[in-house]
Amino acid sequence: MIPPVLYLPMRMSDDGTSGADLRELPDGRRALLAYTALDRLALQCGEEQPWSLVGIEALAELKSEHKFDVVAFDPEIAPQLRVGGKLL
Repeated sequence: MIPPVLYLPMRMSDDGTSGADLRELPDGRRALLAYTALDRLALQCGEEQPWSLVGIEALAELKSEHKFDVVAFDPEIAPQLRVGGKLL
């Protein structure tokens, strides 16, 4: 069951803007990372990871903006992909 809201890890750009963190999967598809609870995001991405709370109904708009192929719900993130309490 998908909850009504999702916690998305955000990626900060050099100019101070932010966007949803997308990752390429081994098969070449682009995935939007989405967590069903804030503690799960913090555990996998790090305590300092910027995040945004979005309603599930916003996924269609996000997909048109960010061009991802799949939503990865509660994905496990390898420790080497985090530094300083957030994703690389």
